[in-house]
Amino acid sequence: MRLLDGNALRDAILADIAAELAGVTDPPRLVVVQVGADPASAVYVRNKMRACRTTGVRSEHRHLPAAVDQAELAAVLDALSADPAVHGLLLQLPLPAHLDADDAMRHVDPEKDVDGFHPVNLGRLMAGLPGPRPCTPAGVLALLAKEGIAIRGREVVVVGRSLIVGKPLALLLLEKGGRGDATVTVCHSRTTDLAAHTRRADILVAAVGRPGAITAEMVKEGAVVVDVGINRIADPSSKRGYRLVGDVDFAAVAPRTSAITPVPGGVGAMTVAMLMSNTLDAWRRQSGRVEA
Repeated sequence: MRLLDGNALRDAILADIAAELAGVTDPPRLVVVQVGADPASAVYVRNKMRACRTTGVRSEHRHLPAAVDQAELAAVLDALSADPAVHGLLLQLPLPAHLDADDAMRHVDPEKDVDGFHPVNLGRLMAGLPGPRPCTPAGVLALLAKEGIAIRGREVVVVGRSLIVGKPLALLLLEKGGRGDATVTVCHSRTTDLAAHTRRADILVAAVGRPGAITAEMVKEGAVVVDVGINRIADPSSKRGYRLVGDVDFAAVAPRTSAITPVPGGVGAMTVAMLMSNTLDAWRRQSGRVEA
């Protein structure tokens, strides 16, 4: 069993971006819009701002009050989308319950959508056309590629059907050529006999948001396991009073695998790296450094 080190690959990707931007007088500018004070969102935003400082990407954290209404949020996103000095625009999810995330996302310019969640960019993904890819799925594929783990022709089971991970990851795995050509099964909360599906997987991806959802008896001997989950569980021995775990029962599952991602230090690190990569690509297109 080997650990798939997302931290190391993230650091290498960020270093490459920093090298490209060194000495650039008009580097990319990323604006992150956050609404309210969701604790997990606050952590994610801090990590994104830190990555910007590491790479030389200019960043702005636009923090709106939780009581902002739909029209006010749309106006902020419209103004940022229209600003030629903004190359990347990210709406931090989740939004407060009274706001419609789908409606808000449509006010982000698809060319500046560095999360890859605008309907135009999701449509491009479905059609196999170039465009920004959602960061976590792209990070999963980048990590597997870096570790030399073949996908072509293998059976991949994705547990989770969210628009953030499960659905776009399945589409990326199905793409012809490149990092795709897998045979993909997507499972979810209504799947009958989940273990019967997961035990077939050469590569098993867990993205359900539930600690320990994948147990040892659900994993084929020698499988590659990718744990996308990041969950807080109480831990009185920790200074913070909690620790982070994934969706996989790591201690029990790891000995059965040929490779597995840790939590933290696996896919989460890659998500930030792909965000910076998408921001760089958006800046290149908008500044005429590459063809659109």
